[in-house]
Amino acid sequence: MVRKMTIEDYDKVYALWMSIHGFGIRTMDDSREGIEKFIKRNPDTSAVYEKDGKIVGAILCGNDGRRACFYHVCVSEEYRKHGIGRKMVEFCCEQLRKEGINKVCLNAFVTNEVGNKFWQKMGWTLRDDMNYYDFVLNDSNLTVFNK
Repeated sequence: MVRKMTIEDYDKVYALWMSIHGFGIRTMDDSREGIEKFIKRNPDTSAVYEKDGKIVGAILCGNDGRRACFYHVCVSEEYRKHGIGRKMVEFCCEQLRKEGINKVCLNAFVTNEVGNKFWQKMGWTLRDDMNYYDFVLNDSNLTVFNK
């Protein structure tokens, strides 16, 4: 079942993130405090998928009042190919529509073959007309990738 994510889900969502090979975690942004701040700014748009009392999928979804962005979209490796990702995306998009948001974007690592295939199958557009820039404000906020 897909439902709205709350901070009470953090430990289970973090365990899900840590279980996925190649998943990148930001040391500060993805801490309990970082996610709590994100959810407070975007209380209704992030989603989890729960099955048999276990969180097997999650999407962080936030917006700035104009556009939205998906972060950390994931489904547990043993639960993939069952429509869970699609249901979570549809849930988040519906929540965004209720808030008057008309566009959503996401970033996917080039090396994330599973994720990139998923987004292409869902009909999302891979853009080649933009460059993605990043500027680090805090060098302590490291990205660590699961092996």
